[in-house]
Amino acid sequence: MSSVLSGSSMTLKNVYVRAIGTTAGIDEFNGPLGDYFDRHYPDFHFGNDSYEQAEIAMLQDAISIALKKGKLKKEDINVYLGGDLNNQVTASNYTAKDFHRPFMAMYGACATMGLVINTASMLIENHSLHNANCFVCSHNATAERQFRYPVEYGVQRKETMTTTATGAVSVILDNNPSSIRIESLTIGRVVDLDQSDPNDMGRAMAPAAFDTLCNHLTDLNRQATYYDLIVTGDLSNYGKAIMKELMKENHISYKEYDDCGSLLYSSDQDVNQGGSGPSCSALVAFGYLYQKMLKHKYKRILVITTGALLSPVMTNQKQSIPCIGHAFSLEVVE
Repeated sequence: MSSVLSGSSMTLKNVYVRAIGTTAGIDEFNGPLGDYFDRHYPDFHFGNDSYEQAEIAMLQDAISIALKKGKLKKEDINVYLGGDLNNQVTASNYTAKDFHRPFMAMYGACATMGLVINTASMLIENHSLHNANCFVCSHNATAERQFRYPVEYGVQRKETMTTTATGAVSVILDNNPSSIRIESLTIGRVVDLDQSDPNDMGRAMAPAAFDTLCNHLTDLNRQATYYDLIVTGDLSNYGKAIMKELMKENHISYKEYDDCGSLLYSSDQDVNQGGSGPSCSALVAFGYLYQKMLKHKYKRILVITTGALLSPVMTNQKQSIPCIGHAFSLEVVE
């Protein structure tokens, strides 16, 4: 029997994590979670001629690591799903051209990992395919050039800003039982509360994260305490404080809550409010928390990846920033 959405959410029975590959930049490696990543690089170029080519190389490495861990060849994957922050999802498309396999490029801003995980999970759960390789990447220098100013300009950063994480994550999902599975998911709704400052995206995204959390709990008839840990994607410090206040005002109790943007870096690193970017929540969820689950530190984790769906063209026109949150839960298989 096929699974169907209840409201915005779905429970899953047959989607498992087979293998993961993670690569990270030097700042991410020097943070508190650096030892949990498979590979890191000493600078932004990694020996390449441009930041964009470095991002592609970083993504290729993450995918290769996941395939090797899963004892798979690239042609064994039914479909690849991935995205990044560049125009025309450049890093993903340039990487996928070497797969010669079905590929779905997706853009969900910093929520892209949730988007690709949820899409692949529904396809696997409903027997449309056996496996999928879900990946994301982001690079601080390419993202700054895309959405703000090239890093070479040396523009002074505002206190409210976050730091786009440099990293790539590849997650292979399939229908063969393993230690950890994707237990449920919630597809986010676009929420726009008229925030128009592109330098303050954490606070803009918090209402979208809260909307997804409420829909997830309502759809599945759960309390937040069902999870050992709830993490949001990249609200970072300011947005995290708003998220906690929203949960308090609405009497939502939880065992533990944190934000991936606050976890990725230490307080003495020069990252303003914390981390952001598609690789931020992906590195924390699948590099760090996944390994904690394997050691039974946590049994159930709800990950709410968050994204500010802004366009530089629209923000230059002083338009507001629509935001979204896509959620999925990780569960240890007993």
